[in-house]
Amino acid sequence: MFWKKEGKVSTSMRLTNFFHNIQGLLSRISIVSVFLAACSPDLSDDEIPLSHFPDIVINLTLPSNIVLAAKGGYKAIDDGGVRGIIVYCEDVGIYHAYERNCSYSPNDACATVDVDASRLFMIDHCCGSSFDFRTGQPIGGVAWRPLRKFKAIANGSELVITEEIIN
Repeated sequence: MFWKKEGKVSTSMRLTNFFHNIQGLLSRISIVSVFLAACSPDLSDDEIPLSHFPDIVINLTLPSNIVLAAKGGYKAIDDGGVRGIIVYCEDVGIYHAYERNCSYSPNDACATVDVDASRLFMIDHCCGSSFDFRTGQPIGGVAWRPLRKFKAIANGSELVITEEIIN
């Protein structure tokens, strides 16, 4: 009889330990889930609003636009887009035109992209996101969408930027 009581107590203790371990495991899983959810990117922010504009024609021979004639040259223009456009010369005759409205929380008043002082990438100082000149893809910060890219057509001494979105 003594052994039977001990067996019942032992089984009861094992069940208690088992449920305690399950409870601890579930608690750890909950904590890890909350941590992972907090670290994952916010994919629910708004898209950049649409803004219609007439074709922008840039005369590349004008002194004010000469920066666009050289590889790596860029210029921020106020015409077009929601907050303007950054035009980048990847190589002779190859241009990219990006919306200056940041792709992360674009409705924030400060969500404006500029060229970083290093001239190596574009940056939104409001959210800290940085973007690649060649692709417009985010390379740092919280943004997960690329910048909106407009069609840029080089034709001799002119560069035409249209409102056609190409990404």
